Amino acid sequence: MSNLQEEMKRVKDRVDEVILDQLLPKSSPIKEVDLLYRMMRDYPARPAKGMRPFLCVTACKAAGGAEDDALLTAACIELFQNWILIHDDIEDGSDLRRGSPALHRAYGEPLALNAGDALHARTWEALLRNKPRLGLERTFSVMGEFSRMVNETTEGQHMELGWVAHKRWDLKEKDYFEMCERKTSWYTVASPCRLGAIVAGAGAGVLADLKEFGTSLGIAFQIQDDSLNLIGDEKKYGKARSDDLLEGKRTLILLRLLATASQSERDRVIGIMSKERAKKTESDVSYVLSLIEKHDAIGYARKRAAELLKDALSTLKSIDWRGDRESASLLAAYARFAVEREW
Repeated sequence: MSNLQEEMKRVKDRVDEVILDQLLPKSSPIKEVDLLYRMMRDYPARPAKGMRPFLCVTACKAAGGAEDDALLTAACIELFQNWILIHDDIEDGSDLRRGSPALHRAYGEPLALNAGDALHARTWEALLRNKPRLGLERTFSVMGEFSRMVNETTEGQHMELGWVAHKRWDLKEKDYFEMCERKTSWYTVASPCRLGAIVAGAGAGVLADLKEFGTSLGIAFQIQDDSLNLIGDEKKYGKARSDDLLEGKRTLILLRLLATASQSERDRVIGIMSKERAKKTESDVSYVLSLIEKHDAIGYARKRAAELLKDALSTLKSIDWRGDRESASLLAAYARFAVEREW
């Protein structure tokens, strides 16, 4: 695991250098634009795991490509991650991001939204810089995958937000899995891996296998993220504990609770979870958490995550890699880390 952590940090450091030294402007003589630039650099400069760029670079090497060829695309994945986090924090009403105040808490929602939009635009501009190194055809293939990643992610996010807005409680496990596949799997695992493989010139078979790998691992990753939100170390996790309950998110943990609770417990939980965030009390959250523990909903969710991890590793093992075998082994180590992590 130490080798994995070291490699993730090494790649993150290289990608951060591309983002902060090459892709994002540092200052402007215009006061307001200077503030915009500082806000655009805020989330990218905060401590983060750098999982997605690591997957991109490592999959590229496993598929026979060169790390330097994948760095710009990996940096663009991080830009994408940061601009959607800015918007996500506003949509969810989150207070913290990576252990510090969310951007909209520090600067207000209008300025934060605009900073997110600016990062979005920079992402597409930066992707075009692949052309001299990758050529036109491969650059367009990278951008096509990026487009799918953005579309899948926003559709999944809209599903989750819609469930809360429309007070949906008729959801099943398969609904949660479909939402996670769109919202989490594509931009957290599938597309980062596929983008690295595209840079390396991998064929359709490898890309199809990476979609399957990414779908299983992405859902498992989200389940673990949902678990950490309730029982993880807030300082390590970087977000306020139980934020998902305050936001009213329909997690596998909550759906399992509703499926196993008594009718009176279910009615009270739905009543609490249907309240607006500001109207939920500490006793409300404590009650829901006590039932989650009583019905071992987190244990059930983590069991499902372990099953999905097994599926993901089986798919990964079947891929006919043409490049660095050590990189392929690191992808497997990362898959286990993603589901077993405590931060």
